[in-house]
Amino acid sequence: MEGLIMAGQLLLGLTILVGLHEWGHFIAARIFGIRVNKFYIFFDFLFPMPNVLNFALWKKKKGDTEYGLGWFPMGGYVDIEGMIDETKDASKLASEPQPYEFRAKPAWQRLLVMLGGIIVNIILGVLIFWGITYKSGDNFLSMEEVNKRGIVAYPVAEEVGLKTGDKIINVSGKSIKEFSDVMGSDVILGENVYFTVERDGQTIEIPIPNDIYEKLSDEDSQGFIDALHPFAIGEVSPDTPAESVGLEADDRIISMNDTPITYYHEFVDMAHKNAGKEVTLGVLRGSDTLNVSPTLSEDGKLGFIANPDLNYEHIDLSLGEAFVVGSGRAFSVITDNIKGFKKIFTGQVSAGKAIAGPVGIARRFYGGVWDWGRFMLITGMLSMALAFMNLLPIPALDGGHALILLYEMITGRQPSEKFMERTQQVGMIILLSLLAYIMFNDVIQAMF
Repeated sequence: MEGLIMAGQLLLGLTILVGLHEWGHFIAARIFGIRVNKFYIFFDFLFPMPNVLNFALWKKKKGDTEYGLGWFPMGGYVDIEGMIDETKDASKLASEPQPYEFRAKPAWQRLLVMLGGIIVNIILGVLIFWGITYKSGDNFLSMEEVNKRGIVAYPVAEEVGLKTGDKIINVSGKSIKEFSDVMGSDVILGENVYFTVERDGQTIEIPIPNDIYEKLSDEDSQGFIDALHPFAIGEVSPDTPAESVGLEADDRIISMNDTPITYYHEFVDMAHKNAGKEVTLGVLRGSDTLNVSPTLSEDGKLGFIANPDLNYEHIDLSLGEAFVVGSGRAFSVITDNIKGFKKIFTGQVSAGKAIAGPVGIARRFYGGVWDWGRFMLITGMLSMALAFMNLLPIPALDGGHALILLYEMITGRQPSEKFMERTQQVGMIILLSLLAYIMFNDVIQAMF
């Protein structure tokens, strides 16, 4: 079931993102009087071979445009009259340009058509982040609250020198107000970062290696750090070991197999070590202590959502304030992608760890539980990431076309249609090679 939920979320998310991206090209073309022959979600051919297995699951002609749903579930496209792309080559453009064709329009109009999809993806991402921020307000966990008990250092953090119970005083010499900043991109994707921590009354500097993202990208990584906190059961999931033994909201698990439990990470560690086994839990319910004996799932889960004993701060935001904060969060996705690519190009992170394909996106991001709030957040993030990726100056991507158009606008010389066809072919080879690598990497990670 989890696999179907992951696939469903991925399919819906990509349909929204690709559909609106292609609509951006479509509406820009129509504004400038350019004919659009087709508008398809998914491909009605065996991508990238436009003349192989041509059929659609649904199609309807309206005006000059055929709208349809293709059978090949990867992306989508618009067929713009007079433009060389993955659906046609230069031989299709042998006749004289007509006024309604893409190639007959001024370079600045063609540039806006090429950037239309990117612009719409950015607008969508900003709107999603704006709406989420306005609805939820600004919720954060202060470092002051965290430092009452200190942090939990997971194995990767322990490897770099941090210890559970450390209190983080500053990051790279700068004071930090919110705990999320300690785990943000400035740390994970930063350069020459160090933590100043208080440990047993002493102040210690802990350097964070530049390849920390590489270590955290491993499938078996538990994460980096967390706030040390006691917990109570918040919600019991149906058909789980927790429900089978009658655990309830507000119960507190105080022991497992007679070993005391104070903090949430202690429970998680013991549960993983006893995965698939029957355990005896000591449970505090009000003033009563109960003993129950559930059998944990094979992945060490009991089946509840934990309520941490931490005081989060909340600030309600006006529409204007939410727009500023939400837009900043949206565009931080692009800046984080830039930092990530820098890590790849400098060899600090392998491309296989940093780049995810459809399987990786479904597993790492959407997950196996359908939560509309999470779905919208991930879709907003992917919309900004899609805008960034399409802006890369690679032939066959929007950014590659835009770069050529900028050259034409600066020099006043329009490249030949044969040149455009060749660059499109080179770009498709690059993209297909990258896609094959990503898909292979996805399968390998899913298997192992």
